[in-house]
Amino acid sequence: MFSLIYHDKSSKARLGRLCVGHGQIDTPCFMPVGTQGTVKSLSPGELRENGAQVILSNAYHLFLRPGREVIKRAGGLHRFISWDRPILTDSGGYQVFSLALLRKVTAEGVEFQSHIDGRKHFLTPEEVIRIQEDLGSDIAMPLDECVHYPCLKDQAELAMERTIAWARRSKEHILNHAAQIQNNHKQLLFGITQGATYEDLRRACAQQIVEIGFDGYAIGGVSVGEPRNLRYNIIDIVSELLPEDKPRYLMGVGTPLDIIEAVERGVDMFDCVVPTRYGRNGTAFTSEGKLIIRNSPFIDDFLPLDSECGCYTCRNFSRAYLRHLFNADEMLGPRLVSLHNIYFYLALMSKIREAISKDSLLKFKEEFLTRHSLHGGRKA
Repeated sequence: MFSLIYHDKSSKARLGRLCVGHGQIDTPCFMPVGTQGTVKSLSPGELRENGAQVILSNAYHLFLRPGREVIKRAGGLHRFISWDRPILTDSGGYQVFSLALLRKVTAEGVEFQSHIDGRKHFLTPEEVIRIQEDLGSDIAMPLDECVHYPCLKDQAELAMERTIAWARRSKEHILNHAAQIQNNHKQLLFGITQGATYEDLRRACAQQIVEIGFDGYAIGGVSVGEPRNLRYNIIDIVSELLPEDKPRYLMGVGTPLDIIEAVERGVDMFDCVVPTRYGRNGTAFTSEGKLIIRNSPFIDDFLPLDSECGCYTCRNFSRAYLRHLFNADEMLGPRLVSLHNIYFYLALMSKIREAISKDSLLKFKEEFLTRHSLHGGRKA
């Protein structure tokens, strides 16, 4: 299932390989976010061509639309979206707490009103797992409760306790119903740690989630407004408590810098909407920092977004043309910059894996920071 291949001698970074029903994933890896069964504006073919090993979809959104039964009748999420590589499905716990119009959280589960049509639903931890079983993803996440930063400690502790209880019930559901699962491959279940920025809560949660026992472990409740130093402190604390022989997944993070910092601390898996969200708004990640392509200096700049990039966008189009597309409100502009950003992220992960294999991640990080600092994350 998960094999540790190599430890970087200059840091806690490691190379690994996670084998799941639809293939293998070399870690550290980045999962493009396909919340509703699509990575916004990009086709599965483009994702494959750019080296995506695995994508993330969201059980909450797919449950509401088009509905689990539709996807089940289609033969599962892989067939429905024409993606033959691994898929991780997030439970949608964060969306329940951030998007639902009205919600009532109890020990049993969450009652909420759909942000789409206002209909009421009630989700238990067991039902969330059943939904993901119907979707047929390779990796499922249990229902958890995420709090925003800042929050009171008693609020964070209550959410942590629910997360642990729901994780236990999710695991028990799988153990009790394994024979009834129709998937032709074993669906892995990761446990999620919560506890906000409180160190004692994080330690307590990590220890109890590990005691329950999962196929992998996630650090949830980060990148919700907390300062970077607190985020990195959380990662340090939790990573130290997670099993060496299981994959570690940092949920919803993040920027290239955040990824490098987390890899250095022993994290293996990442997802974030940043590359496509920034791409749709005209911001490109490059070897010289960020470029806001809408800006006027690019009106007659006929260089590619990034002269060191081999993506389709950079091989074929200039900054001037991309600026024109955005200012003319042409949908091709967001598509091309999103495609470039996904390529940049996946290429970054490949470079990170190479650096780890050469015991040089810290050197890679230093060069990355120096280069971006020199160019100041260009906004011209």
